Amino acid sequence: MKRLFVAEFAVLGVGNMNDWQMKSPLDWETYVNKRVKVAAAEKNEYEGWVLTVDPVSANVVLANFPENGRASIVVVLGHAVQEVDVLQEADDEMKARLSCIFAPEESKAYSPEELDKRKNDLKSWLEANHIPVTEQGEAGRTLCVAGVLTIDPPYGPEECSSSNEIILSRVQGLIQRYLENRQ
Repeated sequence: MKRLFVAEFAVLGVGNMNDWQMKSPLDWETYVNKRVKVAAAEKNEYEGWVLTVDPVSANVVLANFPENGRASIVVVLGHAVQEVDVLQEADDEMKARLSCIFAPEESKAYSPEELDKRKNDLKSWLEANHIPVTEQGEAGRTLCVAGVLTIDPPYGPEECSSSNEIILSRVQGLIQRYLENRQ
């Protein structure tokens, strides 16, 4: 005799996810650069300008600008978000202010033309010293040395990144000496 088994199942975790967490990254992107009010768990409410929403955790990163002028950052955990209401769209001035919150101090001091000159001068110097270098990334802003190290704007030793600590240390030293000799 054959028995039929009827199985009921649910996708694990989905039952615990709120409506906010179920949104897609494209949905969350529509909240960026908008002033919002976030209703969260335990009757907490937060207001601020949305800088970003983490696509994995659905955490909302809010920025406010108190009287002292320095940005205040609040992260609302995605699982706690119950509702998000848009209060205001950012104007061009606010968008510019939001876009530079996490920019390194050094890069704020350089115009795009100055950054381009710094990049080209460093690239030429590296090539003149027989160090292989290419441009990569967004509009060729990042320099890549020998395929194992990157240098981001404003092209100083602090902006070098590599998983090979020996190469990282040596190239940082070279760039430091290059910058000292230029002054």
